[in-house]
Amino acid sequence: MADLTKWYLQWVSEGGCSLPKGPILLSPSSLFSALHREVIEKKPEVFKVACLSDIQQLFLPHGQPFYAAFGNRPNDVFAYRQVGLLESHIFTVNPWGELIQELMKNHKSTYERLGEVVELLFPPVARGPSTDLANPECSNFCYWREPLPTVDFDTLD
Repeated sequence: MADLTKWYLQWVSEGGCSLPKGPILLSPSSLFSALHREVIEKKPEVFKVACLSDIQQLFLPHGQPFYAAFGNRPNDVFAYRQVGLLESHIFTVNPWGELIQELMKNHKSTYERLGEVVELLFPPVARGPSTDLANPECSNFCYWREPLPTVDFDTLD
């Protein structure tokens, strides 16, 4: 099933655009246990929360590795909230391809419109002095710096 899923995701295309290359995280459980969890128990978010939490642990204590998330079900939104994503950075995609931001559920948008305001919502991809000052929490200095050592002022003379 993993090969079939990977092939399908590489095949998906709309208007000449396809999904970006990147890792594909699949459930390590058997087909029957995954089917039981998702169809009978109706709790597909269990795997997603566990998977996202494991990824998050790889980046701690340096910070939050997730900035925004897209899903198509309320269970996805639940999973993204569990790992600390802001509601303003969680998007639901409905069957018509419209984007709904969790913070403003009555406002529908599109990927094209999101592309027009991408610099306002997401940290910049290009790094440099002007972009580091615009979002200091996303700068190399703030994100990758080592924590300051503790100093015992009582032992200093």
